[in-house]
Amino acid sequence: MKIDRSFVQDLQTKEDARAVIDAVIRLAHALGLTVVAEGVENEAQRDILLAMGCDELQGFLFSHPLPAGELFAWFSQRTHTAG
Repeated sequence: MKIDRSFVQDLQTKEDARAVIDAVIRLAHALGLTVVAEGVENEAQRDILLAMGCDELQGFLFSHPLPAGELFAWFSQRTHTAG
């Protein structure tokens, strides 16, 4: 299940956005689904989402959109430096 970037964008400043995201994560997990948050742009958003139990994160914090041909090189570089 994906969480739209509009909720992630307001995560740090709006309690209702945090409540919606928390409810979505809990519901998805209860149904055995993986949760992906879109539009993660800063470390604070990342930290909040991970603390809430979000499974996967997407956004400019990690990388800008890449053409398919560049994706393998990007991934190889990230896995090489992480190991």
